[in-house]
Amino acid sequence: MNQWFEHLVEQISLVADEVAANDVLAKLTLTAGFRNFAYVSLQPGTYNVISNYPDPWKARYIEKAYVSVDPVMKGLRQRTSVFHWAPPVGRVSKERRQFFAEAAEFGIRSGISVPINAGFGHTAVFTLSSDDAEFAETQTVDPVQAAGAFGQVHARLDAMHMMPKLRTPIRLKPDELTCLKWSAEGKSMKAIATIEDTSYANVCFHLRNAKQALGASTLPQATSIATALGLV
Repeated sequence: MNQWFEHLVEQISLVADEVAANDVLAKLTLTAGFRNFAYVSLQPGTYNVISNYPDPWKARYIEKAYVSVDPVMKGLRQRTSVFHWAPPVGRVSKERRQFFAEAAEFGIRSGISVPINAGFGHTAVFTLSSDDAEFAETQTVDPVQAAGAFGQVHARLDAMHMMPKLRTPIRLKPDELTCLKWSAEGKSMKAIATIEDTSYANVCFHLRNAKQALGASTLPQATSIATALGLV
């Protein structure tokens, strides 16, 4: 997943709000072979959540106070490195068995979670979940790389709450922003295609759409406008 982590760090660095963050994370979650994601930042007396879990599951989770049996939240208190979770085997409490049974109704059967130490007693956790009960356990994740990548995700999402909101109504898609950012760094379209492991045609398509959205007639003009607006 080395290249996947690189794409994660690149694309999350370009998001300007939680809507864009949700779109980027949802897309990359599918690219990694998982179905859903959840980011939870915990601070004394408050928390922040960004997730594409189904709304009915979120409501049931709160209604039944599943935080006490959720393997992710329990793991967050017990572990400091990436961990896998799946339906329990053997004797477990009725509450925990019910939790997994109901989660499975919404396609949540296994996952990988990465705890993040945010300092000053603050913690966060990022989870990728699968509808296959055995999928997560088959995925090999470098704990150091995972901590580094998701640490940057946390830093970006946390900082968004303190950043002034962009006043421009222009919204570019993640792929458009990524290609623009590489262009602003001086990379050619051919080089961008190689870096992002995509086709030259796709890069041209994304940059053409970005120019149109920004009202630019040339690529240098588009990167200049995007930079001035704080989009890249």
